Formats: sequence, structure tokens, C-alpha cells
Amino acid sequence: MNFDVQEGEVFGFLGPSGAGKTTTQRLIIGLLRNYNGKIEVLGKERSNWGKDFYEQIGVAFDFPNLYIKLTARENLQLIGAYYKNKAEKPDEMLDRVGLLPEKNVRVENFSKGMKMRLNFIRSIMHNPRLMFFDEPTSGLDPVNAHIIKEIILEQKKAGKTVFLTTHNMTVAEQLCDRVAFIVDGKIVTIGSPKDLMIEHGKRVVKVEYQKNGTLLDQDFELKDIGNNSGFLNILKTSEIKTIHSGEATLEDIFIKLTGRNLL
Repeated sequence: MNFDVQEGEVFGFLGPSGAGKTTTQRLIIGLLRNYNGKIEVLGKERSNWGKDFYEQIGVAFDFPNLYIKLTARENLQLIGAYYKNKAEKPDEMLDRVGLLPEKNVRVENFSKGMKMRLNFIRSIMHNPRLMFFDEPTSGLDPVNAHIIKEIILEQKKAGKTVFLTTHNMTVAEQLCDRVAFIVDGKIVTIGSPKDLMIEHGKRVVKVEYQKNGTLLDQDFELKDIGNNSGFLNILKTSEIKTIHSGEATLEDIFIKLTGRNLL
């Protein structure tokens, strides 16, 4: 496969389980070696980087790697001491993801969602330039998933680069500047979610409206819709419930291009 990730963007690597997403991440990070081809990271061939590479990156996998006999705060203090970069204050990081009340609780007593949140802030506490997240909202309730997504967008706003692997297309739509669809170790397409959704969608507007006590819906061609008498008549004479354009979802596009479901 051949792809590039631009500095300061959130790049999504999307595909079903077993497609090669995590393997690709591990090759770039350096957990898997002896590869064929070329991997250039931060302007240098990956194999030419030394241990200083890990000062530049943050990594949070789907399976949290934490010291379970230590408390949440002790985990951050210990891991923060590994880096030359000054780490963020542990209590501030814990508070951001709702774990401050449990700062003195041993991680072995944490739920998966709590471990995911702790693992996430562990990966960014040393202010890395490049971050790798593997299913960062897995196992989280909607409130905590929203917090994690907000932090990722804050990292992007600060000029950081994010490489995100997921099979959650909603997360990809919300976060990614560009996405790559991967199946069986091959990239099928790359593009921005918006462009892909428009390209593979229908050029129609669906109007759901109520008339004479009955709920109705109708599709109209998007082209020259401002002069469509039927559309304009509905707007003038009916109670509009919803109006939607016909762009495809990322999941629709993935299935269309690959013939595969995501799970």
C-alpha cells in the first residue's frame, strides 16, 4: 500500500477487523520490523530512527497497556518520568477525562472504559507531535466518547498529527480530514469524508412533511431545486418535519466499494 499523512491532519484508517489497520500502525511505530518497502515518519526513514522517536509520538491501542498494581495517578507519574518532554500535570489530565475522583484507586479495579480513558491521556501527556489511536472510543459511553473526541480535535487545532484506526464510521466522519478504506491489506480509496459522501451519494433532497394530518415524504432532484414548483409548493403549504440531502454515509460507501461489512 502507498499513502501519506499530512502534518496537522486527522487521518482515518478505516476497515473491518483483520483488514490490516493495527498491523500498519505497528509497522509505522516500530513494533514490527523487517518490512519491505519504505516508511518515512517525521521526515526520516523509520529504520533510521533511534529511541528519540518515542519522544515525538503518542500511542493508545484498543487494549490498554497500564501498570495495574499502581493507581491512576502513579501510572501517569511513572510514565511521565520516561520522557524528556515535560509531562502535563497528572491531576489536570485525570480531571479532563473524569478520573480525578479515582486518582488513588489501583488500575486493577478500573472498568475497561476507565482504563481506556487513562490509557488515552497517558499517550498525550508528553505533548507528542504525532499520535496513533486505535479505536479510541471503544468501550466508552457517549459522554466519555465525546470528551475523547473533543481532545483529539484540540490536538489537531494545536497543529498535531493524528493517525486514527477504527471501524466506527461515525467517529471517522466527526474527526477525520481524510480517510483511507482498507480491506485485506489493500487501500481501496482515500479522500475526505465530505467529498466521498457527495461523490457516492444521490443528488436529491428528501422532504418529510405533514399535510392534512398525514405524514408524507418526497424526493426532489437537487439540480435547479430553487425553481422546482412541487418542492416550493410543499414548503409553502405543508408543515415541514425534516429535509435531508442524499449524500451517502461512509458505511454505505465502504460496502459499495468493497462488498464487505465493517464488523
